[in-house]
Amino acid sequence: MDVASHGWLFVGAVFLLAGLVKGVIGMGLPTIAMGLLSLALPPVEAAALLVIPSLVTNVWQLFAGPAFGALTLRLAGMMAGVVVGTLVSSGVLVSAAVGTATLALGVALTMYAVLGLSGSKFSLRRQHETWLSPVIGLATGVVTGATGVFVLPAVPYLQAIGLEKDELVQALGLSFTVSTLALAAGLLLGDTLPGLSVWLSLLSLASALGGMALGQVIRHRIAPQTFRMVFFVSLLVLGTYLALRQLA
Repeated sequence: MDVASHGWLFVGAVFLLAGLVKGVIGMGLPTIAMGLLSLALPPVEAAALLVIPSLVTNVWQLFAGPAFGALTLRLAGMMAGVVVGTLVSSGVLVSAAVGTATLALGVALTMYAVLGLSGSKFSLRRQHETWLSPVIGLATGVVTGATGVFVLPAVPYLQAIGLEKDELVQALGLSFTVSTLALAAGLLLGDTLPGLSVWLSLLSLASALGGMALGQVIRHRIAPQTFRMVFFVSLLVLGTYLALRQLA
């Protein structure tokens, strides 16, 4: 990876911003980082640069929450589906189809955000989770392998099962941790994971951690309703950006 041509400052700023958003709403690091890094790097290289900061920040988010054991048991089927779906579809990230997949993701994110901001609420009964959780995980894995982004349909599903604010953030951390590991494994198995500069990886990680720490301070000081508004507005911005960037 030719660091000089892309700029250390640019990489650091991307991960600082992505970490800040993740600290506030519990997600957004891969979406923002992939979208901005892809302005200067091929998608597979952007995904490779994402692996270490995404993994570390998600593990941090996962263990900082209140219900790790209970959430892990509850979402085990979903996590298994994520792994299978990601491994099956990870080859798309290095193919010409990645642009179409990213466009579809952006449109879906935008539609979901608009519904959320309109006040529409989705809820699922606990008894449906047994069969639906693996299906959602599989679909999320397919999207992850195709785009390097872990958001859909995992986020709408996790929000619909009635988790509290901090539980939702922790569940997102669990889902994104598994998705990151599965994506790295898929790229490794396909021999498409490029080598990275150790210093560039450390810069990405340090920037993401700094942004996330600041974002968590902000999150703990806002009301649940404000959190919900920030959550959906952020999704709307991310989705619109992804869609418009592919159409441009």
